[in-house]
This record gives sequence, structure tokens and C-alpha cells, in this order.
Amino acid sequence: MMTTLSMVLLILGCAFVTWAPRVIPFILVRNIELPNVVLRWLQFIPVCILSALVFQSLLNTEGKFVTLNWESTIAFMPTLLVAIWTKSLSKTVVVGVLTVAVLRNFF
Repeated sequence: MMTTLSMVLLILGCAFVTWAPRVIPFILVRNIELPNVVLRWLQFIPVCILSALVFQSLLNTEGKFVTLNWESTIAFMPTLLVAIWTKSLSKTVVVGVLTVAVLRNFF
């Protein structure tokens, strides 16, 4: 496969479109002191995003009704306990991956 100028420009354009929304807000607020209310609000964004991703994976939305995805729900329980108990991201990820692997390979 030959790399053409249009392919390179497309890759550079995609890189810019991905990079710009992440960097421009930091450039705009670099010299502004944000109020405490805004800083507290920003602290909740990672938790909200992670919660949305986790709970979305626990639910099946195929068909007429929303039901639980039992495999994901069963894997979620020990993972949540490890997350609360250790507060370690790496231990939580390892337990989650191992639990899903055991469930998929043995049940």
C-alpha cells in the first residue's frame, strides 16, 4: 500500500481534530483562576464518566426491555469490593480482568 499525500493529510487532520478539543480548554483557562465551585464540579467528571461506562456495560438494551447482563454483573461485584477495599486502580483492573476471564472460560 502506497502512502499518498491525501492519506498523510487525512491522518494529520484526524490528529488535530483529536488533539485540539483536549488542549484548547487548557490554553484558554491557563491564566484564569477558577472558582472553587467549578473546581469541585470538575473533580466529579472522572467518576461520572467511569460510572456511566460501568453501568452501561451492566445492562442489556437489546429487545423491548432493559435487563441485567449477568456475566458483567457477577464480574462487577468482586471488582467493586476490591476497588472499595484497596482504592488501587491496578488491583481493581487485575481483579476485574481475571474475574471476566474465569467467567468466560469456565462458565
